[in-house]
Amino acid sequence: MGRVTERRRTIRIRDGAVSTRPDTLVAEEPLEIRLNGKPLAITMRTPGDDFALAAGFLVSEGVIGDGSEVQGIVYCAGATADGVNTYNVVDVKLAPGVPVPDITLERNVYTTSSCGLCGKASLDAVRTTTRHPIADAPPVRVEPALLAALPDRLRAAQRVFDRTGGLHAAALFSETGELLDVREDVGRHNAVDKLVGRALTDRRLPLSRAILLVSGRASFELAQKAVMAGIPMLAAVSAPSSLAVDLAAETGLTLVGFLRGPSMNVYAGEHRIALEATVGRG
Repeated sequence: MGRVTERRRTIRIRDGAVSTRPDTLVAEEPLEIRLNGKPLAITMRTPGDDFALAAGFLVSEGVIGDGSEVQGIVYCAGATADGVNTYNVVDVKLAPGVPVPDITLERNVYTTSSCGLCGKASLDAVRTTTRHPIADAPPVRVEPALLAALPDRLRAAQRVFDRTGGLHAAALFSETGELLDVREDVGRHNAVDKLVGRALTDRRLPLSRAILLVSGRASFELAQKAVMAGIPMLAAVSAPSSLAVDLAAETGLTLVGFLRGPSMNVYAGEHRIALEATVGRG
């Protein structure tokens, strides 16, 4: 199976001094996801948590919304020329009676940022297809100070990043700030899918009382994944995109960007953040 990290020779230049030494890099390999034996998608990912990644991807696609809808996930033959299995192909078998979407090159992948749809069409698609509407979630309300502490907790849990400096991370926190799960991957969307897929297999969907924190920006795709998993709050250490903000406003998702220490921007869903004391001091 592919490793999470690999070593490569590098030439280092430091203050004019040149040396040669190995460097630790994050591994990147393709993963083909099949559904009931038929190819569905290929994503570049960091090997590990592949079954969770596949399950989370299917949640984001609106194919499944509960762990009972998956009969099993297995690695398929994906051998190299010398017959060694690459472990880069997984097949998700749906439980009997679960509808199988039409898998063609023209399939309507309406919930991903690569679907070819945009604007209002994408927003409506996510709002109308999620199994776990955020509006139906129990009330969650957090203090800005709690949010401000989360990036440092995420950073402390990024073990592979410490060795490579080349991974995105996503974490789930409780409304009291407890770290529930963290995943790293070369793709930020994969890190979120791994979180959601693990929650699905553990029968914890919807994640209606969780906070999703991502180490980079908040794109439409990440906001969509949060909505499809029933997560009421998405926070990012960098900027959101305009369509992510539109989706948050459309679905009721609380969206926080530029979360850096005590500073943050709240773009939507401010009713879940206790702003009264902060506004009073400001």
